[in-house]
Amino acid sequence: MSVGKPRERDASALHDRYAERIRRFGVAYRSSWVADVPGGARFSDAHARQREGSSLLKRWDRRGTLVSLDRSGRRLSSRGFAAELETWATPRLTLFVGGPTGLDMGVLEASTHRLSLSSLTLPHELVRALIAEQVYRALTLLRGVPYHR
Repeated sequence: MSVGKPRERDASALHDRYAERIRRFGVAYRSSWVADVPGGARFSDAHARQREGSSLLKRWDRRGTLVSLDRSGRRLSSRGFAAELETWATPRLTLFVGGPTGLDMGVLEASTHRLSLSSLTLPHELVRALIAEQVYRALTLLRGVPYHR
């Protein structure tokens, strides 16, 4: 087995492919970033999380449901995610992904729900691709399109 950091452009291309498929269903889908605040050097991890959390909350328009991706969140199957997505996205859903040390407690407290993709720490680029794929998979399940088999 070869282990290495995925190339950012490969994960980005995968994300973009699923984002386009989501849009073809007529669903408004957007993915954006806040500035990275590296911990460990100039800032403590807690301070980096707080700064990142503040940036995330400032960009959130506070409409709809806020779901934070957090290792302590609920784990769902693809079908379970599809069922929740249908509820969460009415009328609007925002998903927050934190940095390598997680999300600030202020963000977690502002969240309506917490979702866990894995106990593993995953790079942002990979999480973006994974979420886009799961949203697309959920839409195919909800609309009876044969993708999920």
